[in-house]
Amino acid sequence: MLKSKVAVQVISPGILPDDAIMLGDAYLRQWKIPQGQPVILKFGALRHYVKVVPVERFDGMRIGQSLARKMGLFSSSSLRIRYSYDTSTLALGPLIGVLISRDDPETRDRPFGSITMFCKELVDACAAQGAHVYFFTPDHVTDNFNNVEGWVYSDGWRKVMMPVPDVVNNRLTSRKLENRPNVQQFIKEVKLRHGSTVFNEKFLDKSEVFEALMKDASLTRYLPESHVLRSLPMLKSMCSKYNTVFLKPVRGSLGKGIIRISRIDTDSYSAQYATTLGTRRQHFNGIAKLYASINGKMKTVRYQIQQGLHLIDIMGRPVDFRALVQKNETGKWMLTSIVARTAGSNHFVSNLARGGTLSTVREAVAKSNLSGSSDAPAKLTRAALEIAKGIDTHIPAHFGELGIDLALDSSGRVWLLEVNSKPSKNDNTPLQDNKIRPSVRNMIRYARHLAEF
Repeated sequence: MLKSKVAVQVISPGILPDDAIMLGDAYLRQWKIPQGQPVILKFGALRHYVKVVPVERFDGMRIGQSLARKMGLFSSSSLRIRYSYDTSTLALGPLIGVLISRDDPETRDRPFGSITMFCKELVDACAAQGAHVYFFTPDHVTDNFNNVEGWVYSDGWRKVMMPVPDVVNNRLTSRKLENRPNVQQFIKEVKLRHGSTVFNEKFLDKSEVFEALMKDASLTRYLPESHVLRSLPMLKSMCSKYNTVFLKPVRGSLGKGIIRISRIDTDSYSAQYATTLGTRRQHFNGIAKLYASINGKMKTVRYQIQQGLHLIDIMGRPVDFRALVQKNETGKWMLTSIVARTAGSNHFVSNLARGGTLSTVREAVAKSNLSGSSDAPAKLTRAALEIAKGIDTHIPAHFGELGIDLALDSSGRVWLLEVNSKPSKNDNTPLQDNKIRPSVRNMIRYARHLAEF
């Protein structure tokens, strides 16, 4: 059986014409690739007619430098290979494009700032799996929907013209960038023209997630009561129902802008605001005064009002859980990692950016005020996978990985806090020091599945 991964050698100029490649003769025999007749060489959006020259006792491929440049290849590499007899197409790949927010060409050793290490990790993981990856920003996207300027790694980072990829992983970290007309047009056109697949194609709003999952009777048990806050009567109603409610910016992340409202007595309320330095408190005599103080913010920020939960805690510090779920090589959701996050002292949100600490689920549950819940990891895993499937079913967009924030209350019940379609490459790091993280390997396996390699 021939290997599906082939060593592609770039050879010196003048040996091979641009319209010829050399390939081990066993591939020609097995796939009945015609000799002397042109076949289509496909790499991402590149389609190039070539004649295939057989080489005895050789199990690789050789291409000339001119063709390699068109493919954006600078040195020999391993790629997956397949041949379609019906369309006379010899495909190499998968070619993966990662859409990132910004680059800095002046800083060649760290062109992508804090995610440069993650990008290099992807390069190494692609090399191991027979894929090729490049990185591009919204500024690289033009109205040429066949090629895009991107960064590749070959003895250092360099910028080259690349064919549009088979698979685009949208890693944009701002809605403003994602909504730029050229980005939206690019996503639409590459799907249409080249059959490219884009995953994690959009941000999720908290209200959109909860409204979508409410449609699924099997998921409502995970959902605290939530509404978009629109009026004083709604605030009144939620505060009379629950001693504590949370106001969360519909489009917020990293715990920014969260307000915890607690009823002290009949008509007296305390509001706690999450800030980077800790929690700021304010007291209000009367719910109208409380609403008036929030009303100003509501002109620019939409809030989700959510039932307060009695979360498990460790010595008064709330604990929640971040699950990273990803689609695997068969396109099915799987759990890649799950960590417990304990809030820092003087904070009521657990994000690492606000002094939170990471531990394993078992460690956190053992130290917490929850007794006898040895099945907590299994319950959290089941919830994360069911919620991911629910997002797929009820939200019309393509996702390949999700960060799902869950909580356990003091009775051991699992609750959904929020779903993040652009999981941070720091906050969800598994608690082990592997060179290539499982999350990175899984992303490439899924890209191979999408591109049918």
